[in-house]
Amino acid sequence: MACELWSDKLAAYVDGELSLPQAYELGTHLRGCSGCAAEVLERVQTKRSVADAGKYFEPSSEFRKKIEMSVHKSSKRTSIRGWQIVALPAALILILSLAVGFFVSREKAKRDHVYGELADLHVATLASATPVDVVSTDKHTVKPWFEGKIPFTFNLPELHGTDFELVGGRVAYLGQAPGAQLIYRLRKHELSVFIFQDRGTEMASWAPDPTSMLSFTFETWTKNGLRYFVVGDVSGADVNALSKLLRDAG
Repeated sequence: MACELWSDKLAAYVDGELSLPQAYELGTHLRGCSGCAAEVLERVQTKRSVADAGKYFEPSSEFRKKIEMSVHKSSKRTSIRGWQIVALPAALILILSLAVGFFVSREKAKRDHVYGELADLHVATLASATPVDVVSTDKHTVKPWFEGKIPFTFNLPELHGTDFELVGGRVAYLGQAPGAQLIYRLRKHELSVFIFQDRGTEMASWAPDPTSMLSFTFETWTKNGLRYFVVGDVSGADVNALSKLLRDAG
């Protein structure tokens, strides 16, 4: 059954006689109201049937009565079909939209929380009197230092011919999980590279492209079961350049 609020406007809606604001408002209402949606469908089907018949026949009074009786007998079936054809898909679209919106909102909140924690670690490290525990520009010195301190190993890139310089590294924790934090210098800026064991599908939907937040640029990806994060107060192009070096490290 159509809602009392809209029942007197359904015919005008089907005939395109409502104003644009009213048509938009009613259209929004139809996506969540099975009664109104079923009635609108029935009205549209009847209107189309009559219009199609008018193209081929000059209806007699007997033919008109036959059509009216047919429409009356099938009204209940039409309402059911209308609910299935219009209301159900509309409800599914609404539910899907809400679910997607909730998922996106939850994932964004989770990502922002992680990025915020990494930004705090980055700032705290740079503000520390001893930002790194192993100080070296040589990857063959920095990488072995982590052995026995974290439950995984990783590869570091060659930096010859690039604008990046390795400063050193330290052990960092994200959600109580131990990982590596490497500090790289680019001109007068310092960037943090965090490496942790991948958490499976927990971060799988996060975009790999550089993202700006809290005055920093972030980039994340997975490789060989590890989750990498690059954080720095530099441009997305600079973050992406360091990320590419790390991705390509053998």
